[in-house]
Amino acid sequence: MTDLRDGIRAATARLAQAGVPSPEPDALALAAHALGVDVAEVRRLTVLGGRTLPPAYAVLVDERARRVPLQHLTGHASFRHLTLAVGPGVFVPRPETEVLVDLALAELTRLMGEARKTRVVDLCSGSGAIPLALKDECPAAEVRGLEVSPEAWAWSTANRDRLRLDVDLVLGDATQPCFDDWTGTVDVVTVNPPYIPVGAVPVDPEVRDHDPEIALYGGSEDGLAIPLAVVRVAAGLLRPGGLVLVEHADSQGESLPRRMRATGEWSEVVDHLDLADRPRVTTARRSPTVAD
Repeated sequence: MTDLRDGIRAATARLAQAGVPSPEPDALALAAHALGVDVAEVRRLTVLGGRTLPPAYAVLVDERARRVPLQHLTGHASFRHLTLAVGPGVFVPRPETEVLVDLALAELTRLMGEARKTRVVDLCSGSGAIPLALKDECPAAEVRGLEVSPEAWAWSTANRDRLRLDVDLVLGDATQPCFDDWTGTVDVVTVNPPYIPVGAVPVDPEVRDHDPEIALYGGSEDGLAIPLAVVRVAAGLLRPGGLVLVEHADSQGESLPRRMRATGEWSEVVDHLDLADRPRVTTARRSPTVAD
């Protein structure tokens, strides 16, 4: 057994040496996981003293030093008000995606003010982070999600069932027409597609070695082939004036809006910054004058 305070201090140093971006928070999170408590309780116990860490803690720290994602080691990721189960085979949700959810909720709030029933579709749902968060924070909305990977879909449905959120999550390809019974009637479509340019290998080992490739690469040199194909599907789902929200790489803050404007399917195309002031989400309204 290792003294709690000394163990966390040593783990922080080990993780920093391994290049982990947030060594102390990760050391604390792993201690909380090993002890079966939350991080606030770990901090309290370090002040009180007298508590030890189990041998499993050293194993967890070793794995994190090898750049296994923290969320794979703890088995969960926080996203807005939700705790989502994640692991191998599913993209770990990122804080920057919460900007997309904020924008979608603002649109849903506006529609609710008009006393309207609202329909939401999330394409490329992964762990279910976006559709589950939207249903959690806007219970009156009807929400559906689509995911192409059977592994990721299994994670999303397990999260839905555990959280008891009424979201219809379907296994399918978001680059092909879907939800035919909702064609032309959806108010909001959210999309966090794979968008990394082919050949642009991520630097972070957590992403490069552990996130599934199907959730990363956008299918072309500019990374926009899959996002634009999914956006085309969104156009078929949305009612005239309906809103699409698309997450993208910070290098695509000009190219994606430009390509969307060029289709003639969208009006009010606007790009939005994330909390780090980087281009992150493009929003656009379904043009009412599109000849399909």
